[in-house]
Amino acid sequence: MNHYSVSVKPHYPILDGLRGVAAIIVVTFHLTEPLGTGHLDILVNHGYLAVDFFFLLSGFVIGYAYDDRWKKMTIGTFFRRRIERLQPMVVLGMSLGAIGFYFTDSTIWPLIHTVPLWKMLLVMLIGYTILPVPLSLDIRGWQEMHPLNSVGWSLFFEYVANILYAIGIRKLSKTALAILVAAAAIALAHLAVTSPNGDVSGGWTLNAEHLRVGITRTMYPFFAGLLLSRIAKPARIRNAFLWCSLLIALVLYMPRIGGAEHLWMNGIYESVCIILIFPLIVYLGASGVIHSHTEGRICKFLGEISYPLYLVHYPLVYFYVAWISNQKGVTIIEAWPYALLILTGSIILAYASLKWYDEPVRRWLRKRTIA
Repeated sequence: MNHYSVSVKPHYPILDGLRGVAAIIVVTFHLTEPLGTGHLDILVNHGYLAVDFFFLLSGFVIGYAYDDRWKKMTIGTFFRRRIERLQPMVVLGMSLGAIGFYFTDSTIWPLIHTVPLWKMLLVMLIGYTILPVPLSLDIRGWQEMHPLNSVGWSLFFEYVANILYAIGIRKLSKTALAILVAAAAIALAHLAVTSPNGDVSGGWTLNAEHLRVGITRTMYPFFAGLLLSRIAKPARIRNAFLWCSLLIALVLYMPRIGGAEHLWMNGIYESVCIILIFPLIVYLGASGVIHSHTEGRICKFLGEISYPLYLVHYPLVYFYVAWISNQKGVTIIEAWPYALLILTGSIILAYASLKWYDEPVRRWLRKRTIA
């Protein structure tokens, strides 16, 4: 989700900032989701599209950072760097989920009372690898690939995209890559328009239906980002961070389109967002210029916490969801102080995780793997 080039190339601080903006919106989505009655009336209705935005950012940054380095870099080296970047926070996120598991007591998760410690620890250890657990190990009852930290599913597909890039797609010409991206765009639009809910939401369960959703949601944005990194000629755009942040917020906070009667309309909206608007935002962000020290610090902070925030917030959200389900009929007015507490706590925990765990661990891993 959050990738940083280890080369001396110019950095894209605005893209880092936008990643942080999207990560915060994801948290607000997960905090409003349990207050809705279904997929039609969630307050942050399109918050899940942030994952598709993350995939597009990933493809762009991976292409920018690694495309021109393959003459000096092996596939093994590439994977080692990806694992160094991604896995420490995966391990911490799963550990936090395990610590909180037996304390998220709720009628919506009756399985928790029946799960022996060894089984929970097995799920945690599998989670450390980011490999999805089979439904036979669904210890929470939500059919999640990662019952201790639900967001792990997108990291699994992130790795799938990285593997496909490294073993072959990186070698494609711009034309061949464009054909692949066009085919992936058609598949994505078809999924969005024809899905039972009229959206692309899904990918977190280890079954055929969700695997199709997950791979379809990954293929277009990731490799569209890769293509964009190869063909884009960034201009110099003023106030890009502000305008791109507003555009991301507008897209993700947009209410449901079409209602229950016209589900396909929402599918078209999401297709347009992922296929056209997200690449535009990434292009504008890559073209943007930081105009003040304050703006630079904001982008740096948001970029630094974005990946840790994504990985640590959901173990806290489980507590919040349990509280809402145990109260029955909680309104947004009653829930917002607790939601604000979870959001603030998640950001603080993310920053603490970054400084006291993620950065030191990655430094240690880098020293051990430098040839």
